[in-house]
Amino acid sequence: MKKSLLYHAASWLWMGFMAKRTAEPQWLNFGKSDDYFNLVHRPLQCLIFIAPLLLIYQIGITLHPWNPGATQTPNIIAFILMLRFFSLFGVVGNYFPLLAVVAILFSWHLARKDPWQFRPFLYLAMYGESLLWAIPMLVAAMLLAGQSPAMHAIEFFARAPSHLSWQTKIVLSIGAGIYEELLFRLVLITVLNFLLVDVFKLSLTKAIPIIILLSAVLFSLYHYLGAEKPAWDTFLFRTAAGIYFAAIYIFRGFGVDVGSHAAYDVIVVLLQAGGGHGI
Repeated sequence: MKKSLLYHAASWLWMGFMAKRTAEPQWLNFGKSDDYFNLVHRPLQCLIFIAPLLLIYQIGITLHPWNPGATQTPNIIAFILMLRFFSLFGVVGNYFPLLAVVAILFSWHLARKDPWQFRPFLYLAMYGESLLWAIPMLVAAMLLAGQSPAMHAIEFFARAPSHLSWQTKIVLSIGAGIYEELLFRLVLITVLNFLLVDVFKLSLTKAIPIIILLSAVLFSLYHYLGAEKPAWDTFLFRTAAGIYFAAIYIFRGFGVDVGSHAAYDVIVVLLQAGGGHGI
């Protein structure tokens, strides 16, 4: 009972913190007007855009549920980290990370006081834009893969158990796009901004490069929490990828950022499934 109360108290405090931080003026003040360039930054539009991806991953992992005692499970590490965090408060359920995504974006929407709008053509355009942003990453990875013996392990599914089907790997790819971007872009960049700018009083000019680089390095190191061994080439590539996704997050919003990451991972899975060398 005490753990449950502590969890709910911590949840409300966290939602309030995220809403307060994200409601304040953004670095470049995006999302204020009604043109496509700004609409993609609005949290409600991001939530509607990623809703199908959230459902696909949530339905997909029903075949591989996680429990606190599990040592190996075909789930995204970021997703498992969130589940372990919730389990510290006595709350166990594979749907809590999904609820966290919805709660953060919904709280952000309420704090910004954006209009309640549903724009089908906007979401179609966001899917198209996400695919376009995935292409430079794919080209860079393919070029590097031919020059580095370790680059075959550039993404989590390259080291996934061989018995997993390509359909399962696509589900994992979608989950990576959602929960890795949630932790390393939306949450981590917000927290680093709070620490460097509000606590240590750095100017934005000095803080922004540190925030982007530090979040990218942590994103790269995170990939070695599993079975993969560290290597300089994969570390540097993923750091560069973290910088790239951070730029997409800042300039194009959380929704397109999630879509770009998921699209890149899905394309690599399809290349591998189709007999291509992939990455």
